[in-house]
Amino acid sequence: MNSEKSEALYRRACRVIPGGISSNVRANWSPLPLFYTRGKGSRVWDADGNEYIDYVLGRGPLLLGHSPANVIQAVQIQLEQGLMFAGQTELEILVAEKMCELVPCVEMARFGSSGSESVHAALRLARAATGRKTVIRFEGHYHGWFGNIAWNFAPPLDQAGPRECTNLIPSSLGQLPEEGAHLLVLPWNDLPLLENVFAIRGKEIAAVITEPIMCNWGAIRPLPGFLEGMRRLCSEHGALLIFDEVITGFRVALGGAQQLFGVTPDLATFAKAMAGGMCVSALGGKADVMRLFGELKTVHAGTYNANPPAMAGALAALNLLSENDGAILKKAHATAMALMQELEEIAERTFLPLMIRGVPPVFHVSFLPKDAKPVVDYRSAQQTDFALTRQFWMELQNHGVRVTPEGLWFVSTAHREQDVDQTLAAVVEVIAILEKERRNKS
Repeated sequence: MNSEKSEALYRRACRVIPGGISSNVRANWSPLPLFYTRGKGSRVWDADGNEYIDYVLGRGPLLLGHSPANVIQAVQIQLEQGLMFAGQTELEILVAEKMCELVPCVEMARFGSSGSESVHAALRLARAATGRKTVIRFEGHYHGWFGNIAWNFAPPLDQAGPRECTNLIPSSLGQLPEEGAHLLVLPWNDLPLLENVFAIRGKEIAAVITEPIMCNWGAIRPLPGFLEGMRRLCSEHGALLIFDEVITGFRVALGGAQQLFGVTPDLATFAKAMAGGMCVSALGGKADVMRLFGELKTVHAGTYNANPPAMAGALAALNLLSENDGAILKKAHATAMALMQELEEIAERTFLPLMIRGVPPVFHVSFLPKDAKPVVDYRSAQQTDFALTRQFWMELQNHGVRVTPEGLWFVSTAHREQDVDQTLAAVVEVIAILEKERRNKS
């Protein structure tokens, strides 16, 4: 695959942009971070004109595909009326009302520009509401890059400590130890351990924050009863339950994972899929908690919060997703399920340890030893053959199929049967290449 123009742009970028990228998450592309020129529907084109069936979808925001017409039209109309007013518009009321209509926990909402911001707001609000300091988070869950929560996302197992007493591992240089002083980190999907922690320290716990599906480390589902147990423990001990639905919100169901699993948190964060690609995030939750922001003693602020073009995009996206009882989202689910089932059949035919797991329309494809223990949390996910998974990803890219380097696939409402067929044909070819290499090595 020709990448001369991307290579030239990358060299140029490195002279003026640290690492040549504006988000460290983009650094793991190989052989280099590619540059892109346009996207339409399920397809994206790079600077060299290479066309890809795109399952990255901006890492989640493009649930409606690239350049969705209704979102673009709504934003264009608003752009002509005004960009910002340092005041309110009816649009933010309409978006909040739509969220209240769709999401079980949302009785009131506040808006921001990124998932990290809304998580930060949720933690502050939980501590203000409870008068407590301690927050429980889980290994391998991603809640943004801010220093007060970015701990133990990918800790080396030889440094992580025992399951019952994990060591705090920062995600970045420059994080101060005191930023994590009021965090407790636990393995996910271990209800007895969570019950034990609450029994000992329940009176000091302000909140438990969790991805309801562990999307950022393998699309791992909660074990039966785990989310329900978490909800019970928070209620019994006066702590707030926070769902980070930045990925799952409006995607795995119109009402997010809380609707899918029937477990209602006190607060939930949203971004990505809620605005068709516009920069919007939200914190929503129970009115008696959310009203603390309105009393002005608990601070939530931002120049770009609820800016009108972003709100116009969010309203257009949510209206499209929810019309006709969510018909367009159901279609995306069906497309993703068909793709997952066909991938499962390919996995059954190959001697390579191909593994597919997740919830439509977001799932994970990787390689796991045949004798591996069940993957239920971050530690068990480390059984993954990361080298083979990365090779699979690189070969798919060379065959015109774009997925995330770590193996997460997003399916949009724009993906069609033709995309699925072409994708599966590419997967078959790539598996054949990997099988041949594996045989030659043995």
